[in-house]
Amino acid sequence: MKFLDEAKIFLQSGAGGNGCVSFRREKYIEYGGPDGGDGGNGGDIVFRAVSNKNTLVDFRYKQHFKANRGKDGSGKRKKGSSGKVLFIDVPCGTSVYTDDKSTKLLELNKEFEEIMILKGGKGGFGNFKFKSSRNVAPKKSNPGNPGNAMWVRLRLNLIADAGIIGLPNVGKSSFLKSITNANPKIGDYPFTTLHPNLGVVSYENYEELIIADIPGIIKNASSGIGLGIKFLGHVEKCKVLLHFLDCSQKNIIKNYEIIRKELSKYGSGLKEKKEILVLTKSDLINEAQVNKYSKQLQSYSNKDVIPISINNLNSLIALKKLLLSEKNKNKQFDTEKWQP
Repeated sequence: MKFLDEAKIFLQSGAGGNGCVSFRREKYIEYGGPDGGDGGNGGDIVFRAVSNKNTLVDFRYKQHFKANRGKDGSGKRKKGSSGKVLFIDVPCGTSVYTDDKSTKLLELNKEFEEIMILKGGKGGFGNFKFKSSRNVAPKKSNPGNPGNAMWVRLRLNLIADAGIIGLPNVGKSSFLKSITNANPKIGDYPFTTLHPNLGVVSYENYEELIIADIPGIIKNASSGIGLGIKFLGHVEKCKVLLHFLDCSQKNIIKNYEIIRKELSKYGSGLKEKKEILVLTKSDLINEAQVNKYSKQLQSYSNKDVIPISINNLNSLIALKKLLLSEKNKNKQFDTEKWQP
């Protein structure tokens, strides 16, 4: 499936139905009076968050969404039926902005969350509503109000438990493929990953953990160089960042600082997030060097450091356990935080 994290669409809620001009006609009742019913309200437009989508690619093929018009009123004071609500399904983590991107209108983060963005037009009054002591047989009714219309822009920030960051070609996609159901493109060259990938880690106790992998970040990415900075928004909502560092390369501390500086420049609290440092490709150097780099990095950063290799199952299992532990910590914190 192609990945798309931005889209522009047109929305138009339904117009209200027209009111009816009608008079009661029954046997033996000469002056039945007005009985025209009101028109039905136009259909609303509602955004709905769903979990089975992780891209906005559907909006590349359909950009216009129009809700149904309300039905006209009829005799016997029957009100027209309202237009159906038009639900637009979007992935969790979708934000809706005005066309000029100056204002965020709404944000959907939880599955089944529904937020109305445009209300349908109100139905017009039938002539029954215009009856008065001075005008007992009005021949007046109202047309329904028109619906509302606007262009909006959608922006998707993926929601995952952990986000993988790092320089290009440090083994992020290989790791994601080895422990999840994801199938990212893998190659021995920079910028193999051109868009974010999501993978689900399954555990024996039926728990699941979602991991997001974004394109590699390079020096001065915050100035528009490379691809990663465009997608850093996809790890904003992650509780934990997995910072991947290739331990077969020299200057690990320097490489670590490159990413940290870009996180700081980007803002949005990324620099303050919980970070686990992962030394990848540990099978390419001897164990003594791996331990040396681990101690250096841990001493410098004061953070957890774990070496892994996709060829070493035990190292992958250890990282999976650490991630699950962090998820449970965050779950417990959120429960305590929201207790009344």
